Amino acid sequence: MPTFVYMTRCDGCGHCVDICPSDIMHIDKKYRRAYNIEPNMCWECYSCVKACPHQAIDVRGYADFAPLGHSVRVLRDEKKGTIAWRVKFRDGRVKNFLSPITTKPWGSAIPDFRDEAEPSAEMRNSELLSFEPKYIRMDDGGLHTLESNGLTLKEGVYY
Repeated sequence: MPTFVYMTRCDGCGHCVDICPSDIMHIDKKYRRAYNIEPNMCWECYSCVKACPHQAIDVRGYADFAPLGHSVRVLRDEKKGTIAWRVKFRDGRVKNFLSPITTKPWGSAIPDFRDEAEPSAEMRNSELLSFEPKYIRMDDGGLHTLESNGLTLKEGVYY
C-alpha cells in the first residue's frame, strides 16, 4: 500500500524525507510540499506516515484486498507517546489500534561500536562482501567519506 500526501495538510517540514529508507519521499521545490516520487518502490514500512506531525501522509490500499471505501489513518501523539491506527473496512466496520511509540527508553537501543574491533582483511575480502563497491569493502583501509570518494551531500531538508 504505497503512501500519498494530502497537499493541504503538508507544510514541507521534511520529516518524511529524512526517515524514508528507500529515499522516495521528496519536497517539491516550487510548492514546498512532500510527495512520493516512486510509489511502486515504496517499502510499505509506514515510517513517513508515523513521522508526519500533521497527519498529511496516508496509505493507498491495493484493490485486491482493500477496494472501494476503505481507509487507514494514523495519529502520532508525542505528548502521550502513542501511535493510534484507525482502520475502516469497506463494510463499514472500524478498528482502532493503540501502541507506544517505542518500548525502550530513547538511546538505550543504540549499540556502542567504539569497543568493537576493526574488521580484518579476511573479513573485508569474504564472500559476504564480494559484490559490494570497493568503498564499502574498505579495500584501501580506513573508513571512506563522501569527500574522499569525490561525492557531495545531496540537497535536502536541514533542521
